[in-house]
Amino acid sequence: MDTVIIEGGKLNIEDFIKVTRMNAKVELSNTAINKMQKARSYVEKIVEKGDPVYGINTGFGKFCNVKISNDELNLLQKNLIMSHSCGVGNPLSKEIVRGIILLRVNALAIGNSGIRVETVQKLIELLNKNITPFVPEKGSLGASGDLAPLSHVALVIMGMGEAYYDNKLMKSEEALKLANIQPIELREKEGLALINGTQVMTSIGTHAIYDAIKLLKLSDISASMTIEALNGITDAFDNDVHKIRNQKGQIQTAKNILNILKNSKNTTRQAEIRVQDAYTLRCIPQIHGASKDSINYVKEIVEREINAVTDNPLIFPDEEKVISGGNFHGQPIALAMDFLAIACSEIANVSERRIERLVNPQLSDMPGFLSPKGGLNSGFMIAQYSAASLVSENKVLSHPASVDSIPSSANQEDHVSMGTIAARKAVEIIENAYKVIAIETLCSAQAIDIKNSYKKLGIGTKKAYEKIRSEIPFMEKDRILYIDINKTEKIIKNDDYLNSIEKDIDIKI
Repeated sequence: MDTVIIEGGKLNIEDFIKVTRMNAKVELSNTAINKMQKARSYVEKIVEKGDPVYGINTGFGKFCNVKISNDELNLLQKNLIMSHSCGVGNPLSKEIVRGIILLRVNALAIGNSGIRVETVQKLIELLNKNITPFVPEKGSLGASGDLAPLSHVALVIMGMGEAYYDNKLMKSEEALKLANIQPIELREKEGLALINGTQVMTSIGTHAIYDAIKLLKLSDISASMTIEALNGITDAFDNDVHKIRNQKGQIQTAKNILNILKNSKNTTRQAEIRVQDAYTLRCIPQIHGASKDSINYVKEIVEREINAVTDNPLIFPDEEKVISGGNFHGQPIALAMDFLAIACSEIANVSERRIERLVNPQLSDMPGFLSPKGGLNSGFMIAQYSAASLVSENKVLSHPASVDSIPSSANQEDHVSMGTIAARKAVEIIENAYKVIAIETLCSAQAIDIKNSYKKLGIGTKKAYEKIRSEIPFMEKDRILYIDINKTEKIIKNDDYLNSIEKDIDIKI
């Protein structure tokens, strides 16, 4: 695995995933080091001069007007981290925490935070030596940054708190010793530089958008398999229809579907079997396309945020000024994550309705619940129940978190974003959507076999069908279905599944 070089402000989503999921190593560029050293020198000049500057020699939040003496500045930073470590709930996953650390390093490396290079190198050591701080998932308002969860990360490089080493949870002091890392004492401004920012919500959100892009491609494939099973009408995907509406996602979805269905002998034309299909087939470009447009918008927001300086106060060494602003406020990510949640919830929603068309004998020419011997066997009856349950749960989770705000810090921080809650909800919705797509894929493969039409499948649907059938046989009689559902989800999530289909077919969002 290549080493990811951090220059500050130039990180992309692909390199982010290499570090978080594939354990790529991380290294600072010389340019980043020089920028951080320059900003740090200016912070030290401020300390020497003694004028009150927020976060350097004052208290925090409502205590911003309390001047701190120079001999207590290091203790100020230590107290900040300890007092702000108020996270609760289950720990965030290893990949999310690695993402938090990477994003914090990238933000600090831009050179507007005034942190020492050696402190940033301690964060990099956590990544490169496989130490994962214990970070509870709940407790952030997403306004003055992700203060509580980021404090749990900062604790570890100080030799405090807890961390995982070799997948074992232990005291951070012990984990650092096993990894041969010396803890560090934070100096002026450094505690605030480590915890003021949106890196928790953004790490969760970056993983979410990466997985959502894949979800949208898989939804086009599962929809195409259902079209095959139901002898869907392809006229509705004609480019002439979509170019006159001029919505990018809609146009691309129609192209995707026709490419996946290319050479199919199962699809039909208008009036061959029926004049038109139900909306869940006919309007796939409009429905999936709108979610694609939403996801592409969110992707742009995330790509900017992973390279943003979200510290406070901000250090501008060239201009010799320090400005206390509000870049830590999570509103851009909060709104984007709520938008992402809604977009992915709709993908599951329409998929479940296609499942209903497959299993309901009143809506197709196939046996009830896709069982060759219905009555004695229930077939896929309850698989649709599970999909409906997931979709209903998603509808509840889709209520936006960003419309809420509860003032904090004695009303100094009187509007908060709830962005981390929005991001966590989006992840849950995406995971549920994957499961619904898996159920549709499983049901459509069963329907294709019932019609004995697998030899007439299109280029893309044939590859998808063969991947499923290589591990999951046709269900002649009832068997334990959760095993098949889980196995199908694992298959479609594996990169081999999508790569094998995209080898000859360009599927874009």
